[in-house]
Amino acid sequence: MRVLRPTVSAGRLLLLWLRLPLRPPGPRLSSGRAAAAAGALERAMDELLHRAVPAMPAYGLREKTPAPAENQCADFVSFYGGLAEAADRAELLGRLARGFGVDHGQVAEQSAAVLQLLQQPRDAAVLLQAEDRLRYALVPRYRSLFHHISKLDGGVRFLVQLRADLLEAQALKLMEGPHVRVLVSNSLCWQRCGDGLDVFPSEGQRSPLSISGNERGAEKHVLRMVFFRVPEPGAGHLAFTVRNAAEHQAEAVHPVKNWADMKRRVGPYRRCYFFSHCSTPGEPLIILHVALTSEISSSIQTIIVKESPTSETEERDKITTAVLYSLSLTQQGLQGVELGAFLIKRVVKELQKEFPHLGTFASLSPIPGFTKWLLGLLKSKAKDHGRNELLTDSECKEISKITGGPVNETLKTILSSSEWAQSEQLVRVLQAPLMRLCAWYLYGEKHRGYALNPVANFHLQNGAVMWRINWMADVSLKGITGSCGLMVNYRYFLEDTASNRTTYLSSKSIKASEQVLSLVAQFQKNSKL
Repeated sequence: MRVLRPTVSAGRLLLLWLRLPLRPPGPRLSSGRAAAAAGALERAMDELLHRAVPAMPAYGLREKTPAPAENQCADFVSFYGGLAEAADRAELLGRLARGFGVDHGQVAEQSAAVLQLLQQPRDAAVLLQAEDRLRYALVPRYRSLFHHISKLDGGVRFLVQLRADLLEAQALKLMEGPHVRVLVSNSLCWQRCGDGLDVFPSEGQRSPLSISGNERGAEKHVLRMVFFRVPEPGAGHLAFTVRNAAEHQAEAVHPVKNWADMKRRVGPYRRCYFFSHCSTPGEPLIILHVALTSEISSSIQTIIVKESPTSETEERDKITTAVLYSLSLTQQGLQGVELGAFLIKRVVKELQKEFPHLGTFASLSPIPGFTKWLLGLLKSKAKDHGRNELLTDSECKEISKITGGPVNETLKTILSSSEWAQSEQLVRVLQAPLMRLCAWYLYGEKHRGYALNPVANFHLQNGAVMWRINWMADVSLKGITGSCGLMVNYRYFLEDTASNRTTYLSSKSIKASEQVLSLVAQFQKNSKL
């Protein structure tokens, strides 16, 4: 197996190829020389792609054609790694997407063959083979390149980063169009397979993500539980795992502050699980933190700020509830891959094995985007009507009395910072209106018929019930400024998750508790959009 190592950059190779002298940073190239360099880079890209992307073998030879030489795939990896500018990477990937995708001529030909067989008496075997030929024609040519790169040492890591670059290029409008979306979906292929998740399933390669297990120190297993202390052999490996998990919390829902904080999150009455890939053992792809409690938690402070128990022994009979309070994806290139839902499903099974009597599973989730949505609503209402239609008259009077200013402008000002949470009067008077506004935001605001809030949409797609909205549940700076201190529980009734998921995806109907529905009704009665 070929190992991918840092190589000379593509830019330097290009300069050598053009026989241009390398100079220290200085004046920019003249427009003529810059155009020549850009043209040469484009030619180098085309030559690379024609050399590195294997041609699609004929249908009858698809299983007999040897794999391309490893250096062909490695050349693509090296060249791509040497492109320092996002625009240059986007240009290479754009050329790959446009010129090495599906052969539309073959698709048309195979589609016509299938239609012709459907219009006349036919042997079932002949029709099935024609359909298989059509499926084969629909596979983009570059899929084979990605598959062979995945077999290189470090190849999966490269593909995850490449997908992250694709997503970033889309966000920056460097790449647009349907061919780009197809490239994104094929850059790191996955599909559900029973209880597992297959990567590059078209080639029959079983993904390590489908392997179960939670034995301490078991190097081959990819679902791992993090312990602060491990007395058994293998503790050295898992100590590295703890440290590695802590290092990957920069983008977490509730960032780890220090080593003592990490100790609390993996100590008694806490569990921390993550998935890793066999190509990057010990490096988390996605991390899930769980609190083991006697009830569904209504405040994140009670979970992450509370001091660790003095005893290392858990009173197992008091553990009746598992609260999933932080789910963090560590690789941007894995956005859209169903790792979160898959990890929750696996962790629930692991917890049921460890605590057979455990009966309640729920999340304690943030509400990202609520404050931004509310400020936009206040701005539009003030512009359209000149008065507040989101609050009742009595609420407006109370707020004006406390702040001494007009309600709309005052609310926009105080909700833009966290200082209002220090005022007991404002916390009291804002509770009712913000609770019902939040309920509507989660339950009533939609995007293409589904919940607008991404966290709500995630849990509802998994079959959870929108269970309870909690006031002053996150009093951190991030919690106050991002969601006015509110958090929400999504409860998983395991026997109903499949039907709830089907109902939400098919009819876009949200299953919610009486508390949430009551708040929604209050909003519809007291507020106007």
